Amino acid sequence: MSVRDEPPGSPRPAEPAEGGTVGAVLTKEDPPGADPTLGEQVRRGPARFWPFLLVGILAVVISGALGLRQDAQTAVLILVVVIALVFDYTNGFHDAANAIATSVSTRALTPRAALIMAAVMNLIGALLGVEVAKTVSEVITPPTGLHGLTVVAAGVLGAITWNMITWYFGLPSSSSHALIGGVVGAGVASASSVSWSTVLEKVAIPMVISPIAGFGLAYMVMVSILWIFRRANPGRVARRFRIAQSLSAASMALGHGLQDAQKTMGIIVLALVTTGHATGETVPLWVILACATALALGTYAGGWRIMRTLGRRVIELDPPKGFAAESTASLILYATAYIWHAPISTTHTITSCIMGVGATKRFSAVRWGVAGNIITAWILTMPMAAAVAAIVYFVVHLFGA
Repeated sequence: MSVRDEPPGSPRPAEPAEGGTVGAVLTKEDPPGADPTLGEQVRRGPARFWPFLLVGILAVVISGALGLRQDAQTAVLILVVVIALVFDYTNGFHDAANAIATSVSTRALTPRAALIMAAVMNLIGALLGVEVAKTVSEVITPPTGLHGLTVVAAGVLGAITWNMITWYFGLPSSSSHALIGGVVGAGVASASSVSWSTVLEKVAIPMVISPIAGFGLAYMVMVSILWIFRRANPGRVARRFRIAQSLSAASMALGHGLQDAQKTMGIIVLALVTTGHATGETVPLWVILACATALALGTYAGGWRIMRTLGRRVIELDPPKGFAAESTASLILYATAYIWHAPISTTHTITSCIMGVGATKRFSAVRWGVAGNIITAWILTMPMAAAVAAIVYFVVHLFGA
């Protein structure tokens, strides 16, 4: 049975010009050969983007160096907290596509309604647990005082830089692994104690297992849906799954808030511990509320470029496929947060689930060229974020310490 969300011949909106609506972009089928390689995307980047990013990083680096020279520990602590919340905000708009791309792609939700829903559910999800935050805060043991703050700030800056680069080029890389990579890179550069067992058990192994599990489970869920509704009217099934997909999208957004806001909480707690303002046993309420709000605001700002990649360029989705992908991804996010306390990537999870449901049609239905670009970004994320974080640490330490 073929489940379709639109009858044959139904019109599709035209591709909008720059600044057009996301709904039109997502519902426009890409012409053959329209998928650029990763190298082509890099070459197409406008020159003005890179100076802007460089100026922002230099401003923070100079501020940190001045704070170190003046021995202004409180001022540097505030700066680190602000940097962490900026990362949380970029995480929100970078990963907005994770929760809503499939729903917008299948027209189950309008782009604006989907963003509002995702922002609200991100906010609620961020308030539902702190175990992942504790895991993140245990990745490294930085020095105390200003030196420790330098390490933490460098780690977050490395993550922000890689997030901005992959966001601009529309590559759904992992904000989680960018953050872990940045923290580990700064830790190694500063000769801090890195908990490699935590990195291996809570980051590296789940990084490999979660996409595989997502692909396999989503494939099985979609096969079950196709079998259960094999004699049903395709149009009626599509209409019903549009309603169900609204719920699965909300569930996915809740899981995103549960996972990703906690990672920033862990970074802020790490900064507080290095300056003696916290023990690390609990997460202060103000940290939870600040991270939840920053993530929700970032999600509402939207990740339009990545939404297009996930929603249309990996696999053409219909409501049943979207529901299967989102519900499977949500299950994995909840299980890893509450059972294993592992900071897995929501991007890895939903992307692999989208590929899994697409493969039920035929393996050639998945646009493996685009998938290859995404996998390349996955592989590069941790080492690139670590490298940037190490450079930032050396610069700040050289001029400030």
